[in-house]
Amino acid sequence: MSSSSVSDEILKFAIQYSTYTGCIIFSFGVIGGFLPVVIASTFSMLAYHNVRHIVRRQLPIVRRKLDKQITAMVLMRVIAFVCLVSPYNAYRIYSINFPTSRSVPMAYAVGRLIQAIFTSIYIINYIISFYVFIIFSSRFRRQVKFVLVKRGWQRWKYWCCSINNQIEPDGNLETRETQIDSEENI
Repeated sequence: MSSSSVSDEILKFAIQYSTYTGCIIFSFGVIGGFLPVVIASTFSMLAYHNVRHIVRRQLPIVRRKLDKQITAMVLMRVIAFVCLVSPYNAYRIYSINFPTSRSVPMAYAVGRLIQAIFTSIYIINYIISFYVFIIFSSRFRRQVKFVLVKRGWQRWKYWCCSINNQIEPDGNLETRETQIDSEENI
């Protein structure tokens, strides 16, 4: 192989690598990162703006109260989403642009620790909706209480603690069997 063909191959590889990293940065940074945050924030602000003008509309008071409650739930969910997802997205973009080499073990270990912390925070995003809704909605709390306590508890009690509800006489079982035999003969 000549040196010009090797340098041409290196140049092709560098071009392909830069295209690849550009696609990674775009797809992770924009499509999977900050675009959902921007869209969620925009629509939550529109919902908040809409609920502020709900007083002027001729709707029943109960409907207005429920609209305000659902808007508060969505707004709090979006705030939690932005706060939990943004650090992970920012760190991923930083780590793609400035990778740490394994040859520097301390810097690599710190980078992995930060990544683990931000990943844990990012995963909390998927489990926090239930708790946000419990905190901000009395109607949701009542429904959860009904499902868990009334239905769930009763079913669990029936399955686990089923008691034989038949009444047995205090007498001897032999007398009962003789009574059954005598009734069959009649």
